[in-house]
Amino acid sequence: MATRHSRAAARMMMAPAVVLLLGWMLVPLTMTLWFSFRRYLPMRGGDLGWAGFDNYVRFVTSSTFWPSIQATLIIVGGVLVVTVVLGVLLALLLDQPLWGQGIVRILVIAPFFVMPTVSALVWKNMFMDPVNGLFAHLWRFFGAEPVAWMSEASLQSIIMIVSWQWLPFATLILLTAIQSLDREQLEAAEMDGAGPLSRFAHIILPHLSRAVTVVILIQTIFLLSVFAEIFVTTQGSFGTRTLTYLIYQRVLESQNVGLGSAGGVYAIILANIVAIFLMRIVGKNLDA
Repeated sequence: MATRHSRAAARMMMAPAVVLLLGWMLVPLTMTLWFSFRRYLPMRGGDLGWAGFDNYVRFVTSSTFWPSIQATLIIVGGVLVVTVVLGVLLALLLDQPLWGQGIVRILVIAPFFVMPTVSALVWKNMFMDPVNGLFAHLWRFFGAEPVAWMSEASLQSIIMIVSWQWLPFATLILLTAIQSLDREQLEAAEMDGAGPLSRFAHIILPHLSRAVTVVILIQTIFLLSVFAEIFVTTQGSFGTRTLTYLIYQRVLESQNVGLGSAGGVYAIILANIVAIFLMRIVGKNLDA
């Protein structure tokens, strides 16, 4: 009886938080669905009536839709490859006994706490500026012509900036996984004559599979909505217009809330497709 009353009390105490969270998610989603079926132009007459699926058709048949999907997937895939590979290497390095190990770990994790707009501005003006940037001076020092990163290597620049922000997260998760590895297993393998590469391939890497899965799943959810870095650096030019940035242009620049809301529904669908794909293909490691 006491257990039943305690469960009922727990549900009563959790109910306000659950209702608040549901409202926080469902109200914006419902409004987005409603506006996606309306011809709503705030600066050009307001709500002009029911549009049906016209907004969806117009958005998906526009010449910028599929290039934005391609740019989104390239950025997400590129950042995942860079952060996972470098994250594993950094985690292995930080797991070794180093002088000032605590300070080094803080410096590695620090970029994750920098706001996206600030990091994008720093990379754009201090590193990638073709005249006064650090990379330009390095290129001239070696006798090469500086690269106009934002126009000549725009997608690579965005991937580099976003990877710098998310690398600490991947490193922290992977370092935690490495430190949970049974050291006796590594010592036994070393005594049996297994070299460093063999120990990494057959012991460390399989042990990191779950951590890598978590990194990929979490990062993908956030990377699908990358916006600030693009807004600050290229403003969607030179092939960097992602689906999120395209929605922004339709809602704020074109003042077409209905068309932008339809794009938002497409973004939700894309995010769910990617999430389901990852859960089925990569997420199996979580049950292993």
